[in-house]
Amino acid sequence: MNIITKILIGIIALEHLYILYFEMFAWETIGKRTFRSLPGDLFKPTKALAANQGLYNGFLSAGLLWSILISDTVWSKNIALFFLICVSVAGIYGAFSASRKIFFVQALPAIVAILCLLLLN
Repeated sequence: MNIITKILIGIIALEHLYILYFEMFAWETIGKRTFRSLPGDLFKPTKALAANQGLYNGFLSAGLLWSILISDTVWSKNIALFFLICVSVAGIYGAFSASRKIFFVQALPAIVAILCLLLLN
């Protein structure tokens, strides 16, 4: 896997670690600033739901970081491709179900990384 692809995957993994942090540990502070369209009184009762979502983002991040650390090039590429597709699907679904902004923040970077993974490696 070339360095450009690894950097993109690393950035996406860090983004999902940040999402894990604010959904699991800062839902009532950063969550309120991030999701301004939700009424403020919904953050406390939805804290456990957000934490569950954050945990899934952590799994995505872990898989992406794992793909960078795998020494076998075929396995590294396949694992990265799997987790990038998962991120892309989640971002596309989020764009349709919640906000179009999610496509640009989550799905588009993963799609760019997929293209780099397939075309540059």
